[in-house]
Amino acid sequence: MPIEEIWTEKYRPKRLKDVIGQDNITKQLISFIEARNLPHCLFAGPAGCGKTTTALCVAYELYGDKVKGKFLELNASDERGIDVIREKVKEFARQPSIDIGTFRIVYLDEADALTKDAQHALRRTMENYSHICRFILACNYSGKIIPPIQSRTAVFRFSSLREHDMINYLKHIAAAEKLSVDDGAYKAIIKMAEGDMRKATNVLQTASGSKSITEDVVYTVTNRADPAAVKRMMETAIAGKFKEARGQLISLLNERGLAGEDLIKEIHGQLFDLDVSDRQKLEMMERVGEYEFRMTEGSNPQVQLEALLAQVALIGRK
Repeated sequence: MPIEEIWTEKYRPKRLKDVIGQDNITKQLISFIEARNLPHCLFAGPAGCGKTTTALCVAYELYGDKVKGKFLELNASDERGIDVIREKVKEFARQPSIDIGTFRIVYLDEADALTKDAQHALRRTMENYSHICRFILACNYSGKIIPPIQSRTAVFRFSSLREHDMINYLKHIAAAEKLSVDDGAYKAIIKMAEGDMRKATNVLQTASGSKSITEDVVYTVTNRADPAAVKRMMETAIAGKFKEARGQLISLLNERGLAGEDLIKEIHGQLFDLDVSDRQKLEMMERVGEYEFRMTEGSNPQVQLEALLAQVALIGRK
């Protein structure tokens, strides 16, 4: 029986026109490719918004099936020192392409993890071999890339993907895999993904073991807190029913097996929808920040969350 392919790779777009949510960027890149005059590029943006996919599409559009040997992909967070630039990158960049009139491409993912010395070495390599090699750098924060590199690249700023674009992409996968997914499940996946298409695709694949994928299935397979249950717990505490709210908390922690860090993150998200005054929301927000810090410092999650609920109950009486 063949091994099932990971969906993030199985459904990764092969053409720039198929990349979702970055129309302005893909149009510019298509014009560069048509002119066979690709500049050095800097792709900046949050995780899962299509930076690596776009770089791979550029290589595929330029070389077709002859990508091997013409495209080098490295993750700079794994190999971030000056040696990798001097050895792997420089060695690849200095080799002329077999086909006359073409160039090789070096793709450096997470380039903002490179040390300053490595970035200066990279800048010199980019200058020396620009006639036979182009560089595409991807990063989350362009401010961590030294100005000499930024000035030598065309900077493309990727935005987080819009909800409807992500849902349409997930529906395309669901149709191809013959999955039954309801609208609530799509919204739950999008909420958890926070604009990260790779994360959303992985969640859908994780939930695909169920015959029918619902909102509850998504929260169960990802071990995330159900927003409705968390909101009910908060409203119970605000109403002054601390003992009942504590019981709901223990149920979420023990029966659902949720981590305290995940639960307090969901509490933070639900605060804005509670039917209380803005002043009460501000006080609750201050308490959430305090107790979240205590938990990250190693305090017992259940004790801290119970204390937070007690504070919420006191604020609700005001």
